[in-house]
Amino acid sequence: MKMSLVFLSAALLVMLSPALVCAGTIDSCLPAGVHSTDVVGVRVERGKGMTVTVAEKLKDLKARCRKHKLVDGRGKEIRFYQLVGCWGNPPDDYQQQLQRQASELAKLRRRYRVIELTCDPSGDQRMRAGPPTANP
Repeated sequence: MKMSLVFLSAALLVMLSPALVCAGTIDSCLPAGVHSTDVVGVRVERGKGMTVTVAEKLKDLKARCRKHKLVDGRGKEIRFYQLVGCWGNPPDDYQQQLQRQASELAKLRRRYRVIELTCDPSGDQRMRAGPPTANP
């Protein structure tokens, strides 16, 4: 009885180890301040808005940790970018902030896979300010 319990425990450990090692490796590659539970957006499923976390996004991208860097399934390095724009009352320079953000994101996207971290923890993008619209 004891021997079969030890064998069963060892078998379970072997089966679970790759998943645990993989999850630990991904978490260890996340930059400071970014957590696997952080919200990156919302996905609509069956008419309901479901928040998407960093962990889910990384899974979708088939991310892995290679040489202490996070890369997607194609080997392109992943970078995180904290978005601005969840202002109740926007600051005076909000247009400049949004333009600077757009410029920085365009530059990063040329070289990296960019995951945008929403400024709204609910993941609701409707609350985020967008670039100013042109008047017709």
